[in-house]
Amino acid sequence: MRISNKAQYAVRAMVRLNMCGSDRPVSSKTIAEKEAISLAFLEQIFGKLRRAGLVRSLRGPGGGYVLARNAGQIRIHEIIESVEQTLAPVACMDDKGRCNCDEQCITHTVWEGLGRRVRHFLSSITLADLTAEAMEKMALKGNGPIIFRDLEERQ
Repeated sequence: MRISNKAQYAVRAMVRLNMCGSDRPVSSKTIAEKEAISLAFLEQIFGKLRRAGLVRSLRGPGGGYVLARNAGQIRIHEIIESVEQTLAPVACMDDKGRCNCDEQCITHTVWEGLGRRVRHFLSSITLADLTAEAMEKMALKGNGPIIFRDLEERQ
């Protein structure tokens, strides 16, 4: 199972947005520059995040994006699912873990369990968690790229 660049960029953009302050709009250009993401691609991502109700856009001078909810209420699986079609581990499963085949395959329970565990893991992490992690790392290492510690203990 592999998370796409789009999903990775969406999570990074949301962390950066939260780091820049939830009290004022942040331009997509600022986020694109800080995260080294193409501005055009980032705008597509923000469109999906907006439609999912995770961010709001404010137009005009000083406009940009703000979180639509408190960072502690936004789960990482929500961010990923807003830009991915599904988090299902195999192509024959839908986003709810149901098999789309005429007959359920003999390995269905393995893929169903994997999908359930991945979703559980990603739903255990909030945007606030990742933002705190990023800010801690940046304080220790300077103003470099966002690096996250091993989150395995959340399983």
